[in-house]
Amino acid sequence: MPLVGPVEPPFLHVMTFNIRRRMTGHGWRRADRWRHRAPAVRALLESEQPAILGVQEAMPDQAAAVLAALGTRYRFVGRGHGPRGAGEGCPVFFDTHRLELLDWEQSALSDHPHAAGSRSWGNLIPRVVVTARFRDRRTGAALTALNTHLDPFSPRSRMRSVDVLRALVGRGPSILTGDLNAGETSRTLRALLDDGGLKDAWTAAARRVTASVGTFASYRPPRPTRPRIDWIVVTPDVQVERAGINTFRHRGVWPSDHLPVQAVVSVPVRRDTA
Repeated sequence: MPLVGPVEPPFLHVMTFNIRRRMTGHGWRRADRWRHRAPAVRALLESEQPAILGVQEAMPDQAAAVLAALGTRYRFVGRGHGPRGAGEGCPVFFDTHRLELLDWEQSALSDHPHAAGSRSWGNLIPRVVVTARFRDRRTGAALTALNTHLDPFSPRSRMRSVDVLRALVGRGPSILTGDLNAGETSRTLRALLDDGGLKDAWTAAARRVTASVGTFASYRPPRPTRPRIDWIVVTPDVQVERAGINTFRHRGVWPSDHLPVQAVVSVPVRRDTA
């Protein structure tokens, strides 16, 4: 039974999911191993079928596995964060029957956004944001989807990255998905949300279909005392019909050390006036 599953227009199902990058070697616990988790990821995505899915920490083979799980009508944009597109990435997957891709770009979160693999602001690992612009084939609405994974160790990097994200949102309906490595009361979230240009889909939702729990569960039962660090953030013109945090397990196996966050949104159709 899906938490959300496919939805009918004018609504869109959006999901953010840190898939946990594939680890090599024998030192990792069984719960971490991709071979152990991959069937659970597949079962989750086959059930939920979001129209927009922002994935974090996806190695190229994992991105291919996500695409296979979603089905033939899906595509994705985005590549690894390294200089030649290798390494983990933040791809945006989308349902081509519902959304027409207009254009997309991947930028480094650094002083050199067009230099793939560049690092700045104290983060040891390159950080990226993928920006994709769509037209809803069913409603005609235009929207922008952004997906990112902020640095877990450098507060300065997170704050500088927020400046970049806010600038990229620009005008028009936008949806930001990502593992922001920051909780509700953090400086990062205050910087992102406090001026009212963006809103947290969870708190803005007309209905929440699950309890609020920490999204970095680390393969354990989630706890309400832990922060949400995985986020769906939207511009004020995007209405949030419902939101939830998915605690799905497949045959007792957690798909990832993070829990997916999901929302059902509607995007306004803007009509030009003479």
